[in-house]
This record gives sequence, C-alpha cells and structure tokens, in this order.
Amino acid sequence: MAKKPTARFVCQSCGAVYSKWVGKCEACGEWNTLVEETSEPTARKTGKLSTGRLQTVRLDGEAKPPPRITTSIAELDRVLGGGLVPASVVLVGGDPGIGKSTLMLQTTCALARSGHKVLYVSGEESVDQIRIRAQRLELDRDSKTLDSLDLAASINVGDIVGSLENDRSHTVVVIDSIQTMWLESVESSPGSVAQVRASAFELIRLAKTLGFALILIGHVTKEGSLAGPRVLEHMVDAVMYFEGDRGHQFRILRAAKNRFGATDEIGVFAMTDTGLTEVPNPSALFLAERRGNIAGSAVFAGLEGTRPVLLEVQALLSPKAGDGAPRRAVVGWDTSRLNMLLAVLDARCGLKLANMDVHLNVAGGLRVNEPAADMAVAAALISAATGQPASSTAAYFGEVGLSGEIRQVSQADLRLKEVAKLGFVEAILPRRVSAASARVKPPAGLKLREIGHLTDLVGLFTETSAG
Repeated sequence: MAKKPTARFVCQSCGAVYSKWVGKCEACGEWNTLVEETSEPTARKTGKLSTGRLQTVRLDGEAKPPPRITTSIAELDRVLGGGLVPASVVLVGGDPGIGKSTLMLQTTCALARSGHKVLYVSGEESVDQIRIRAQRLELDRDSKTLDSLDLAASINVGDIVGSLENDRSHTVVVIDSIQTMWLESVESSPGSVAQVRASAFELIRLAKTLGFALILIGHVTKEGSLAGPRVLEHMVDAVMYFEGDRGHQFRILRAAKNRFGATDEIGVFAMTDTGLTEVPNPSALFLAERRGNIAGSAVFAGLEGTRPVLLEVQALLSPKAGDGAPRRAVVGWDTSRLNMLLAVLDARCGLKLANMDVHLNVAGGLRVNEPAADMAVAAALISAATGQPASSTAAYFGEVGLSGEIRQVSQADLRLKEVAKLGFVEAILPRRVSAASARVKPPAGLKLREIGHLTDLVGLFTETSAG
C-alpha cells in the first residue's frame, strides 16, 4: 500500500526542516517563517541500488582551461575570472534597486553585439518595462542587438525549460529573478524555499545539459545574505554580490564564490543617467573628494584581488557622552580590529583613548578586510588625537601586532606603483626584519619611510607638531 505524502514545516529564511510548527526557527532565529510543505514518500528500498559502475580517471591526466565567453565589460570579466564559462551557473545578489537588473541588461546587450544568442527572462517586469529601460539606457540603438537578444516575461519554469529545449541556439540565459520562478509540480508559492530550490535545480540541470551559461539574479535578506535555501549557493558555480551605498554613485561587484576564478577580485562601476559605466581607475574615484591638511585622515594603499586601490581612512574622536561605555562607530572596517588597535595604542604607545568616542569611516563605502589597513587606521587615530594632520602626499600600509610591531604585508610593489601613479611622493611601510627580506624597489620619485614599531608612527606626528 502506497504511503501518503507527509507534512513538514520548512523555514522560508534558511531552509531548516521541522516535523511540527514552531514560532521561532532555531537555525536562523527568525520568527513566523515556518510554512507547511508536503514531502513525497521515497520509493521502497530494494536489495540492490544500482547496476552501474563509476568511471574513474587519474589525477595527472591532461586538462585544459575552460573556454570563456567575454562579455565586453572588463570589470565584469575581471570578477568572473576572464568571462563566462559555458554550462556554468552564476548567482548575482544585491539590495533592491542597487542595479542588478541594469547590469544584467547591459551585459546581455553587450553579448548580443558580440554575436551571441542571449535570452533574458524577467519574472518581475513586463517586456515593455524592459524595453523602456533599454531605451533610457540607450541600449536599443544597434539593430544587431535586437536581433540576437530575446526578451520574455514569465515565471513558469516549465515554459522556460520547454522553450530552451526547442531552441538550443542560446549561449547565455539570464533569469530575473530566481525568487519569482514557479514550478507546477511543487505545491507552494513562488519565493518559498521549496520553489526556489526546485526551480533552480531544473534550470541548472538544463544549463549543464545544453551547455549555455546561466545567470540567476537573487534577492537578499535584511542581513545582506542571499534569500532562499543555503543550498542554492552550493548548487551554482559562482556567487557574486553587487553592493554599494545609494548615497554614492559607484557600485562594487564582489565574488564570494568562483569555481573558475579568484574570490578576492572586485569590479567597480559608477551609476550614471545612462546606466552603469566601468571605473578603470577606482583609486582616483575614491580619493576625488579628499581634502588635505585635516586631522584624522590618512590614505591607505590597499589591495583587492590583483588590483591596488587607494582609500581614505577617516577618524573622529570626541569626549565620551554620559556615564556609559565609550562608543565605537565603524563604517567599512572590522569593529573588533579597531578595539584591538586602540588597546595597542594605549598599552604600547601611551595614547589614552579609552574614554573617547571613536568614529571610523572608510570613505567611499568600500569595506576593507585585509590587515594591511592597520597602519593607515592607526595614522588616522594618532592624527585625530594629536590634532596634527597627516601628510597629504603620503600613503600608509602595514599590519600591527599586539606588541606594537609593524608587520610585512604582501604585494608591496603593486601598492607602491599605485601610490606613485596617483601623485603621492611618500609611502610609510613596514621595516625589513632582516637582510634576507625582499628589498622593495620604489618607483621613481617615491620616497620610502620604513618603520618597525607603532611608537615610530606616533613619533612622526609628535615631531611634526613640535616642529
């Protein structure tokens, strides 16, 4: 006798499964996110699972790099690792209105101009709305683009799969968005964990079978992670986040996962009236509004993947308000690392900031994750504490240890080249610990000042102030 389908409760935020309804999901902590779904019974087990055999190969066999489909958008190709890989799946997430659909529409038009057959399927907008946006972005001026780009407005995965199986000429397919897709065989509404998982599985299976590159646009939660089941990120080949502050014109495309490239690359775009434009020199953009001779500011020579980037670090100190704990407000950096740096300045350098409110900001909205920013942050804090502005022609990089020592960081040559290219004349960097250490060769016209301890950095500001 066949078993009846069993009921289960699935969290729509994280995908956790429960046998009965509860108000709070223990996995993610969200309230009232459990929805009842039916689970089809599995087939009865037999003594023998399969008669097939695995085909094994040796690790030392020949393997060629995967072919690439260049999008003609250099910043996007950089993050992808050189372009789209046929039969690969890319998941792009970002806040509402950040420009995900605009970026994908510009990408599909660029691919179509290169002669690729592209399908853009929207589950959120009508075809007329897409046409209006294309006209506003001036993407419809080339008739060749219109011939190679197919638009469709649908949420039915069955219709999409059937159309792609009948017409196998498409090279790239864009789904906007995966949370709006609906599969008839799944008894739940679009956007539910079951629908997102099942719809993504069918589309990914088809992409692997037919060999086209699939781009899925995904929504994000209020915490900034991709909405839907976590397994969705494991199913795809690359996960990219499109981020940025709406108060600024630039947007950052960052890879969080990439099976065919690096995960520390970024692409920089600027939002304009005619859509997203590439920013080949982001350092100039981030430092465009910088004002010199102001205490509490220092320039950090950072590295994002293979790209050097100069950023302005700003610090503001004010007396603690009230009897509570001092405030630590940080934008674009790690709060725990700021607390560590404040403790080192206090214990090793005698800089008493324990009773001060500290506000730290990486100007421009880019988030810095590498420890090499310690020196620039320390310089901004020391400058704010002493009231002595940092040199407007100097850039800083180096990691700070708990004993106050300045440690070496990677790719110093790349950082120095970017510092010199932007017109800076001095770089403050870690001192070589031994004669065997690699000697950094500065570009012509750039002066290097090597320091070994945080007290030496404090001395730079106190000597200038005394002078």
